[in-house]
Amino acid sequence: MALFGTDGVRGLANGFLTAELAVDLSIAAAHILGELGAFEGHRPKAIVGQDSRASGEFLEAAVVAGLASAGVDVYRVGILPTPAIAHLVAESGADLGVMLSASHNPMPDNGIKFFAKGGGKLDDALEAAIEKRMGETWQRPTGRNVGRVINDDSAAERYIFHLLNSLTMNLNGIKVVVDCANGASSRVAPKTYTRAGAEVIAISHEPDGWNINENCGSTHLENIKAKVLETGADLGIAHDGDADRCLAIDSNGNEVDGDFIMAILAQDWQSRGLLTNETIVGTVMSNLGFFKAMEALDINVETTAVGDRYVLEKMLADDFVLGGEQSGHIIMRHYANTGDGLLTALHLMQTIKSSGKSLSELSAVMKRFPQVLINVKNVSKEKLSISEKIKSEIDLRQAELGASGRILVRASGTESLVRVMVEAQSAELAAQIAEELAALVRSELS
Repeated sequence: MALFGTDGVRGLANGFLTAELAVDLSIAAAHILGELGAFEGHRPKAIVGQDSRASGEFLEAAVVAGLASAGVDVYRVGILPTPAIAHLVAESGADLGVMLSASHNPMPDNGIKFFAKGGGKLDDALEAAIEKRMGETWQRPTGRNVGRVINDDSAAERYIFHLLNSLTMNLNGIKVVVDCANGASSRVAPKTYTRAGAEVIAISHEPDGWNINENCGSTHLENIKAKVLETGADLGIAHDGDADRCLAIDSNGNEVDGDFIMAILAQDWQSRGLLTNETIVGTVMSNLGFFKAMEALDINVETTAVGDRYVLEKMLADDFVLGGEQSGHIIMRHYANTGDGLLTALHLMQTIKSSGKSLSELSAVMKRFPQVLINVKNVSKEKLSISEKIKSEIDLRQAELGASGRILVRASGTESLVRVMVEAQSAELAAQIAEELAALVRSELS
């Protein structure tokens, strides 16, 4: 089984994801990038950060040791969001970035994400090359050729400056609740929104190494919904563990997911002439209501596989400037080449202020089709692509739904399960079809 999923290497920390594996991955990454000429003519430099998991401490030490032993100078930036690492790599001209995080996964998991020069994620071919080279015999540098390790204490401030510099107005008058998931945004999100001018109420912003994503953040919205209603806030912003995405809550306590956020930003950018080629990039998981809303606005939608890396690849290939996922990964290429939950939140709040409309009013740009998602666990997900019985049943049910519904059955790229997603005009019909397909997947792939 391949080590790399849709978002780096991820698994149980100190179970699957060991210090030894982290060292080997880092050394192999340094070798591959070095051979491709990334380090030519200068001492190689890497930015290494982490989210708030306790396991990130020993994994960061392992990554730093691997890179430095391969002759790479390592700048440690501590606990920062994943998009901060991407930005710092680009800003500093570093040759490589590494983020220790399992994003929205529970605390026992952790992960390793690599960024190439410029701040983009590595493509599939590079990841495969790194995996192939792990554990090889190699000539170790010595003397002045070993890497140095430097603590970069100004990194957080430089990232905050970048975020604030993207705005064209202050956010005075906006009252926002932010749920930091006790994760990587706990230190910088409340500070950034406050400096932007908003009145900020922070919750789940006291990480202790164990409580990241624990009944909080973008995967547990109950707390932030209640807090928005209790405080009379204009909106709520819920980040995940590494803050590369966000979901929003309107003043009535309703969820505003990534599809709604993209639709709101697309409409605003189109009106201001900022939407290059009148096109936005979504994924196969984007809600059918999103596609219909964009059609009504004469905005073209290009779709990719699930994963913000694939969204970015399409955006770069065809020079599109806005794209993202229903899960809240939004890429705004005017300002960044990766999904950034803090950047997204700032520009959503700016759109609220500049339009003079509430988030609820702005969300009326699209109507969400009922969508049912069932995660089928403990099945052989690798057999999904060769099951003719499952494929035939999907085709049959899709024909029944026609243009008023959609079915997507796919193997997860980050977890050991198969996702069954069904959209229909009624929640009852979507649930019925999803449950029947999930039962078929369970019986065929067990």
